[in-house]
Parts: sequence; C-alpha cells; structure tokens
Amino acid sequence: MSKTIIARLGLRGLFAVLGMACCAAALAQDGPKVPIQTDDKGSVYVAPNVSSNQTSMETKGATVGVQQQDGSGVYTGMNTSTPRPTYSVGGSTGGNTSFSGGASTDGKDNKGVKAGITIKY
Repeated sequence: MSKTIIARLGLRGLFAVLGMACCAAALAQDGPKVPIQTDDKGSVYVAPNVSSNQTSMETKGATVGVQQQDGSGVYTGMNTSTPRPTYSVGGSTGGNTSFSGGASTDGKDNKGVKAGITIKY
C-alpha cells in the first residue's frame, strides 16, 4: 500500500499532472489580454482586471499595452479594487535577454518600483 506517486500514476500520468500544474501557474500570472488591433509588427491589447462572484463579473480597472513580435512592449493601467485607485506604467525589451521595469502608485502612500530580467534558453 506504500507505493510512490510515480508507481501509482505511471511516468505519463506524472508528466500530465506536472504539465497541468505548469499551465495553471502560467495562466494565474497574467489575466487575459484582449487584442484590439494586430498586424505584422505587433498588437495593441486591453487586459481587464475582472473579479467575479456567483452571479456576475465586475471590472475593477484595466491595463492597456502594446506588444511587438519580439516580446518588447509598454503598458499602462489602473486598478480600482482598492479604496484608492492604483496607477501603473512599465515596459520591457525583447529578444533572448529581456529587461523589464515598471512603477505603480496610488498618488499618496502606496508607491512601488519593479525590475526584472528574463533569459530565454
């Protein structure tokens, strides 16, 4: 009765579970981006900040951005889910080594800066 998880699921089952977990984590990070205009250079999108309950959905701000084919882009947004609205702006470079940065504030006490590096291999 003390079989390991690999013995119970098999190797294929284990990979299926890991794949579903990775997909769920990737989907949880970013909300849906609704493209407004797309061409061969890139796309303009809106990513609404949506909260739902049992009977309806409510939009509490949105992000508007431009993303190019190489992954570079800029965005600006507003989040109204808190008592004071939070405004954000940021951008990222494209390519195999991408640098990103952004800032957010509510105009009073809540201020933040973020930066990151993404390396594709």
